Amino acid sequence: MTRSAGILLYRLGNDGPEVLLVHPGGPFWARKDAGAWSIPKGEYGDDEDPQACALREFEEETGTALSPAALADLGSIRQKGGKEVTAWAVEGDLDADAIVSNTFELEWPPRSGRMQTVPEVDRAGWFGLEEAREKLNPAQGAFLDRLSELLDA
Repeated sequence: MTRSAGILLYRLGNDGPEVLLVHPGGPFWARKDAGAWSIPKGEYGDDEDPQACALREFEEETGTALSPAALADLGSIRQKGGKEVTAWAVEGDLDADAIVSNTFELEWPPRSGRMQTVPEVDRAGWFGLEEAREKLNPAQGAFLDRLSELLDA
């Protein structure tokens, strides 16, 4: 089973909480929007701490390092394809237009033999919880519910 860990960064605005979501880079995702966005996250193996992975992936995908001190556990969900995603929430702010993502090599078009370098994340944005639910991979919507419960507590 594939496992990922990520961070749901949030800020409190006048109209309620907003969350930072990222859009995957590369030609496959270029024209996809609703259901394509995600929390910043990445895969980890049996020998790696999920929280350490979440912090590393957040930094790799946004260019911003976070402290583990204030992380709130949001638990895990299982996405449609079977991937288990574990997440933590933390309050913070960053300029979504100024993110700097790592890159990876991709053969595109498939089986063409042509390799190109693409960003893991091509953009980020702040969204209110209702709009975030439309943008997110559907299974990750549970993290928004858990964040709401955490903030109401």
